[in-house]
Amino acid sequence: MVLARLQADKNGYTLLIISIAIANFMAGFDATIVTIALPTIAKIFSLPISSVSLIITAYVLVMAATVLIFGKLSDYIGYRRMYLYGFSIFTIASFACGLLPTLINNFPVLIASRIIQAIGAVMIVAIGPAMVTAFIPMELRGKAMGTIFTFAFLAMTVAPIVGGLLTQYLSWSWIFYINIPIGIFAVLLGARVIPDRETKKWSSGFDIAGSVLICIGLASLLYSLSEGESMGWTDPVIIGFFTLAVLTLGLFVRCELSASDPLLEFRLFRQRNFFLINTALCLELFVYIGIMYLSPFFLQYVQGYTPSIAGLIMTAMSVGMVLGGVLGGTLYNRAGGRTINVIASGSILLGYLLAVTLKPDSPGLHMALCLFLVGSGVGSMVTALSNMAMNSISKKYQGMISSFICLERFAPITIGIAIFNIVFIQGMSAYWVGTQIETRALASIPVDILLHGFDLAFLFGLVFSVLLVGLVIIARQEVHSDHTR
Repeated sequence: MVLARLQADKNGYTLLIISIAIANFMAGFDATIVTIALPTIAKIFSLPISSVSLIITAYVLVMAATVLIFGKLSDYIGYRRMYLYGFSIFTIASFACGLLPTLINNFPVLIASRIIQAIGAVMIVAIGPAMVTAFIPMELRGKAMGTIFTFAFLAMTVAPIVGGLLTQYLSWSWIFYINIPIGIFAVLLGARVIPDRETKKWSSGFDIAGSVLICIGLASLLYSLSEGESMGWTDPVIIGFFTLAVLTLGLFVRCELSASDPLLEFRLFRQRNFFLINTALCLELFVYIGIMYLSPFFLQYVQGYTPSIAGLIMTAMSVGMVLGGVLGGTLYNRAGGRTINVIASGSILLGYLLAVTLKPDSPGLHMALCLFLVGSGVGSMVTALSNMAMNSISKKYQGMISSFICLERFAPITIGIAIFNIVFIQGMSAYWVGTQIETRALASIPVDILLHGFDLAFLFGLVFSVLLVGLVIIARQEVHSDHTR
């Protein structure tokens, strides 16, 4: 009944798209808004930097480790229930994050509440692309996918500003309280506009072993990569977690290939085009995080800008991502995903070409243009590639691949930061032999040495940008027969 009403009324599609977009917005908003309040939280609870960083890493690790599981579960309980349950958990946990740690003056309670909040967030994000494919007609999917990713990019733009105002003029707790009215609105809207759909019958063949292995494997891998630089790559803890990751992820692949109802159907990747599309999606986010992560250090330590001016220059990337997402979604059905990807990857490549020419006296507009070009390319490509991936497979895999696309957004960013960090340090070490440069404060390293690190890291990103262009030229836009019926 609800689905029939949606098909008869285009406003129904608009409300449904807004409902899905709010989920993407809130998950990205909450992951970003916290960063601005970290110094305040560290001061209140008397925390070292290694402890306060758990507020972010716990959230990201839980989302990455469980996204495939909730994508699969959505096939059994339905997208509507998953969305409503997820937003309810997210909203209640947001209230707990703001109230309980202050009420009982206990930092571990904040981390526990944050973990529960991440579970709610991953439930609503994992099913976003799947709901677009399941409920939105083909001619509107490009615009719909562009809208939901634009909301996610917009969240990253406004979150630091909103977080700073709330922390300064109210309290840090309000960075969580602000989620409550939005969460209530999202639940009411979702209950009204998200259709019920036929679900699978629960079976004893649900991949419990795969669920356990992927949780342990991804959490161990991302933890070892994110903490390896600070703890030392030869630290026994890092080596232990990395070894555990290799073993459990290897067992996960073996388990999925023999499971009757796998968490992730690896046989889909035998389809050459599907493999190329997903590889390109990972690679574009990998090169994106490289320049995003390193640019603030270049602007402040090499060019001497203040944090506020550096932050203003960095907004060029967010603006580019928002505009790219809007254009990519609007033009997808007219120009086609492949055309958008070729142009967008060219924009990323041009951004890195400009980045390798950066000098200490380069004007701020030079860096802003680099960031804008990369950001607009990424915004367009995420939209186009996600559409291509979802449309190229059978509808029965929608929940699974929707969650996998979300994983492809988390993992490359975490891995990318670690790898670009290594390249950056190696670039400096090659010209400052005999010093343990990784243990030195960046602010104390001479500018000419820093430049060698940035030059190598930006060149590294340029090489992968060239590979990205090659991938999207080869990848084709295909539509599975399920989507043409």
